[in-house]
Amino acid sequence: MNKLFTTAFTVLALGSTPAFAQPTDILNVSYDIARELFEAVNTAFVPAYAAASGTTVTVNQSHAGSSAQARAVIEGLPGDVVTFNQVVDIEKLADAGFVSADWATEFPNNASPFYSLPAFLVRAGNPKGIKDWGDLAADGVQVIFPNPKTSGNGRYTYLAARAWANEEYAGDEAKVEEFLTKLFNNVPVFETGGRAATTAFTERALGDVLVTFEAEVLGVRQQLGADKYDAVIPSVSLLSEFPVAIVDKVVDARGSRDIAKAYLDFLYTPEGQEIAASHFNRVNDETVAAAHAADFPEVRLVTVEDAFGGWKAVSAEHFADGGLLDKVFLNQ
Repeated sequence: MNKLFTTAFTVLALGSTPAFAQPTDILNVSYDIARELFEAVNTAFVPAYAAASGTTVTVNQSHAGSSAQARAVIEGLPGDVVTFNQVVDIEKLADAGFVSADWATEFPNNASPFYSLPAFLVRAGNPKGIKDWGDLAADGVQVIFPNPKTSGNGRYTYLAARAWANEEYAGDEAKVEEFLTKLFNNVPVFETGGRAATTAFTERALGDVLVTFEAEVLGVRQQLGADKYDAVIPSVSLLSEFPVAIVDKVVDARGSRDIAKAYLDFLYTPEGQEIAASHFNRVNDETVAAAHAADFPEVRLVTVEDAFGGWKAVSAEHFADGGLLDKVFLNQ
């Protein structure tokens, strides 16, 4: 176990709050496709925490679309920590007083221990010849991705497609909107979350291409067979950060802050980073990233800040009622 992590656990265990006064469980409220990732994280974290603190804890999980999860916490789901896939969902919690206004500075890398990007999963042999975003708007192509209204995964897909179109059409909004409307019209059904979209594509055999996080694309291909599916990385995609935060309103009421912080700290340890990378998330730990370099194709990533002026601008211009997303969504 990482020495720094052990020391941190020791400090927590000897802290001012008596161990017997603390709960021995926490709830991680997370995004839809992260089930397997956090099952592996929990399997490693529990014995590591027990060895360092002398306390055996239970980590419970809740998974759904990221935006739906944010609403659930505000409505009473008692998550000690949130591990989401978009900044705006944690900002909603901060605005509602559940999370510190400074949450992004409480952990490294803007509180994002790992990241991904929207990518494509196609059927073996890529029969529709899908190579880039423009191909998703072609006649006769059915595209599967989750609803941007309920899923951070879906929002990243929308933003990545728009970022490509902004470059392709030199910012001509009419052409960008035409492309996005065609793309949305090619979606036969909008599932509420990323895993439901994967199920529609793999089990229900809907669509010619699934657009989801690269971590899901590569994981599904590994699990279900490289003979059944191909991964396609577009020419440009959007950096998709997966931010985490302690839910202050919950941990202060339960006395679970120490465990919650240790859990999120674990995601940044070499062991936590290795687990994330082994589940096809891109990580910031240079040693772990180098060991997994062969798993991840080169791709040009743009950021929400560079492409759209930041998440506040995106929320106001694209995702508010009557915003740019509605223009292409409601034109179907």
